[in-house]
This record gives sequence, C-alpha cells and structure tokens, in this order.
Amino acid sequence: MQVELTKGKILEPTLHPRVKVCCIGSMSEARMALRHGADALGLVAKMPSGPGVISDSLITEIASITPPSIGSFLLTSETDADAIIELQQRCGVNTVQIVDRLERGSYRDLRLALPGVALVQVIHVTGHESIDEACRVAESGVDALLLDSGDQRLPVKLLGGTGRTHDWSISRSIRELVEVPLFLAGGLSSENVARAIDEVQPFGLDVCSGLRSHGKLDESKLTLFMSKVRNASQSA
Repeated sequence: MQVELTKGKILEPTLHPRVKVCCIGSMSEARMALRHGADALGLVAKMPSGPGVISDSLITEIASITPPSIGSFLLTSETDADAIIELQQRCGVNTVQIVDRLERGSYRDLRLALPGVALVQVIHVTGHESIDEACRVAESGVDALLLDSGDQRLPVKLLGGTGRTHDWSISRSIRELVEVPLFLAGGLSSENVARAIDEVQPFGLDVCSGLRSHGKLDESKLTLFMSKVRNASQSA
C-alpha cells in the first residue's frame, strides 16, 4: 500500500517542475538533496560508462531512508525484464528508470511483477527519429519518459551523465505529443534551467553534473538550482 501511495505522489502535478537529483553517491548526499527539497533521488546501478555508479547495497540503504513521498529512482542499464525485476526486488526502490532499450520481456512483465513501482523509460534524443520512439514507448505502459543526451549507437553505450544538452525543440515536440509525464535531463544547470523550463515545459527535471564540484554534490550549486527552478515557475 505504501508503494502505491508513493507512485501516485511521484507523478502528481505540482506548481513547479519536479526535481530529481541524480548520481547520489552517499547517504550524506541523499540527506543534503532531501533537505533542499528534491522530489526524487537518482541511484545509479552498474553502467557501461558514465558517472555516479554505486553499489547495490548502498542503493538499498539510501532507498530505505527515503521518505515515501520522494522518488527513489534506480537507474539500470539491464535490458532483460527478469534482471530488472530481480534488481528492484533486491534494492527496494519505488521507481525503476530504464536507461537502455528493453530487449527481452515487456513493460507488462515488469508491471505484473512489480505492482506499485513506477516505470520510467529513458529516450536518448539523438535526432527527430527520437520522436517516433518516444511516442511508441509512451503507449507501451510506462508511467513516465525521461529525455536524455546519451547515445546507444556508440561502441561503448553512453546512457547518461553526459553533462551536455540536446535539441530541446525535439524534447518540446515529444512533450506535446505524449500523455505521460516527461522529465528533461542532459546538461542542466542553474545557468540554463529557466530557459529549459520555458522551452520544454517538462513535468520534471533531472540533474547530475550541473550540481557537482570535483565529483561531489555541491550544496551551493544545489541551493541556487532549486531557487532558479522555483523562480522560473513563478514567473511563467
């Protein structure tokens, strides 16, 4: 029952975009993000590349102290539904963020095995072909989409944490076409977040590198980012 309630709150509309602080690397970073009003924490499991990977045991520990109203997002590069199910059941998060394409099994399999757990599929925006992919996935039973700036075509897949933006006009087109909530990721910072909100009007924002200094979550950057989000929303 608690997970069902959590899922509803994670995807419930708010006056300003939801903020997911990603690449959480420790219990202290998790607590800092929560103190500053983060709506969700991004917990990165094993990846082929990119920053922020932590152990499954630390993901479990952070998920256990995350309040029910806050999203604990497990970022997984697994492409097999059974492997995703096993990982979620081991870590106990309330949201699964699939950063690669699901190749074996289906969203229906995930839904049946993980009742009450929110399913978020990442779409890496590489061009206008991403619009068709996003629309197709949005109709497949996921709870939300997250638009990022990775590239699955590379020899070593880049599945997040790039620190670079993509074409926000494509993101805006996707946002206008799909009916599920949409998170925007990729190169966000306090310098560009107001423009991102204005141009894309996403349900939520996902930020990692824009809040870090020397690989650590920077409290001053986090404070400024959260302020910019709220100010941008109030002036919209």
